[in-house]
Amino acid sequence: MAISPPERRLWWKEPIGRAEVIWIAVAFVWGLVMFSAMIYWHIVGEQNLSNEAYRVDPEVFAARAEELADKYKVREDEVTGYPIVHPPPGSDIYLIARLWEWWPIFELEEGQNYRLHLSSLDWQHGFSLQPENINIQVHPNYDLVLTVTPSEAGEYSIVCNEFCGIGHHIMVGKLLVVE
Repeated sequence: MAISPPERRLWWKEPIGRAEVIWIAVAFVWGLVMFSAMIYWHIVGEQNLSNEAYRVDPEVFAARAEELADKYKVREDEVTGYPIVHPPPGSDIYLIARLWEWWPIFELEEGQNYRLHLSSLDWQHGFSLQPENINIQVHPNYDLVLTVTPSEAGEYSIVCNEFCGIGHHIMVGKLLVVE
C-alpha cells in the first residue's frame, strides 16, 4: 500500500528534522522574495496598472456601455460597423469583451484621463493593449476599473491574450487616440 497511517497517532508533535526546517525556511524566504518582486515590478515596471474591481451584473454593464455608445457615437468603423465613441475627458468609459469582439471602439484625447471599465459578458478574456503592453484579465461578473491617460496619438490594438474558444484569434479591437 502506497499510503499508510503513521505509526504514532500524534505524529505532528514529533520534532521536525533539520533538513525539513531548512527547506521550510528556504521556501518561506523565497515566498517573501517573490512577493517583494511583485510590489517592486508594479512600481518600477509600470506595466500593471493600479485598478479597482467590483461585482457587476453583465446586463447592467452592457446597458451602461450601450448608453455611452448611443450618447457619444461620432461615426461607425468602416470595416466592422462598430460605433466609434468619443467620450468627454474625465468620464467613465465601458468596454465590453464578448465572443469574439471588443465593443465599442473608443476615440480618446491625448493627455486626458478616463476611467476605463472592462468586463466580459460571457467568459474570461485577456485584455492586451499593444504596443503599450498592458495585460489584464477580464472576468465575467466583474467590473475592472483602470484610470488611463493616453500619452501619444495613434491607433492602438486590443487583442485577447486568453484563449477563449474557436474564434479567439479574431478577437481584435482598437483604441484611437487623437490630439
